[in-house]
Amino acid sequence: MSRLIVVSNRVSAPGNRAAAGGLAVGLRDALRRSDGVWFGWSGEVAPVTSHTPRIVTAAKITYVTVDLGEAHHLEYYVSYSNSTLWPLLHYRLGLVEYRRHAFEGYLEVNRHLARMLMPLLRPDDVIWVHDYHLVPFGAELRRLGSRHRIGYFLHTPFPAAEVMVALPHHRRLMETFCAYDLIGFQTINDLHAFAGYIREVAHGSMDADGTFTAFGQHARAAVFPIGIDTETFADLAEQAAMSAEARRLEQSLSGRRLIIGVDRLDYSKGIPNRFEAIDGLLSDWPEHRGTFNYLQIAPHSRGEVAQYRALRREIEAAAGRINGKFAEFDWTPIRYVNKSSTRATLAGFYRVAHVGLVTPFRDGMNLVAKEFVAAQDAADPGVLILSEFAGAARELDAALIVNPFDLDAMGAALHRSLTMSLDERRDRWYAMMAAVRKNTVTTWRKSFLDALRAPLRHEQSIAG
Repeated sequence: MSRLIVVSNRVSAPGNRAAAGGLAVGLRDALRRSDGVWFGWSGEVAPVTSHTPRIVTAAKITYVTVDLGEAHHLEYYVSYSNSTLWPLLHYRLGLVEYRRHAFEGYLEVNRHLARMLMPLLRPDDVIWVHDYHLVPFGAELRRLGSRHRIGYFLHTPFPAAEVMVALPHHRRLMETFCAYDLIGFQTINDLHAFAGYIREVAHGSMDADGTFTAFGQHARAAVFPIGIDTETFADLAEQAAMSAEARRLEQSLSGRRLIIGVDRLDYSKGIPNRFEAIDGLLSDWPEHRGTFNYLQIAPHSRGEVAQYRALRREIEAAAGRINGKFAEFDWTPIRYVNKSSTRATLAGFYRVAHVGLVTPFRDGMNLVAKEFVAAQDAADPGVLILSEFAGAARELDAALIVNPFDLDAMGAALHRSLTMSLDERRDRWYAMMAAVRKNTVTTWRKSFLDALRAPLRHEQSIAG
């Protein structure tokens, strides 16, 4: 069996099971089966980028990491990946900051990482590259002579062609994108947006099966919706509901219902609008005052980026204003927590919650929505309120689907979720749980790798 080589911006450290999400668990399982390699940035910033990778083998997986130098970290990670590509991919053109030197630094880091990996490869390895940090990585391997099967999966949305062309040097970036044998997207919308760029901007072609020709290259693009390890997470939630943390949370509620939101602190998640929806709920339906607590867990991220610092101040101010407006001496509506929690702790909190509030402005999939569903007690399940702009909304259509820009509709959905009958909650949960069980992280991984290993149509023609 050929080895699987996973390439990602950050490598999930061996042994860190408590912090590892479902994706890391799923990838580790595949890597372990093939004595595979997980390659990427170590997360460490050194004075200069290392030219000797760090190699550690544990539980049949080889972890290969590279430290980034300060200049490369700033250009590749802070500036281009997170200040240019991230807002572009999430349709936030007003937040895009482009600097040519950052773009060149992004390309150089991808080139350097490819040079570090290339000597470690065997001829029959299969390479799977992940996410927007590493778009040019496959093309850099090709330049070094790689003839491996190389696949790429984009975890974020892919924007419409008219948005993508706003990126300076978009053709240069997209030409590298087409060097992969297989490109995977979360939803059919993302695939259609990519096809639009191929046809309208690159003047290429794409057939109904996703095979395309552009920039003189032949490849295939397809939809592979990512999932979670459903049954494992459900079992974890049932156990974690009895943990000290979950019991403390329940006791602190004093019989009130819990509304929960769990997100990395990011402007794509729509957290300020959720707070405004809570304001609207309490203003328009005052009977809910004192009957619930909204717990928003939002660990800090990307503090080097100015927009994230500004967002943190905005959210803190909104929480203080709304709590000041509605709080009583023994109750405040919003609990805003900036600390990260373990996966087990969150699983227990989801099971305790009556409502899961997952309302991003734009999201590739959003696994929190799927984890919330998997964590519920079938006898008394909670209600999921889900943004129509999350990829998960295509599978979890039994959730209360909302437009996160419509504050009145979000407030009404909160009111409905707090007054929904047990029978309706059960019906909606069973429908969503069936979808979460159908498309697991294992299904996603297997379907992508099977497609990557299959010959492309033009290769079949050559062989014939």
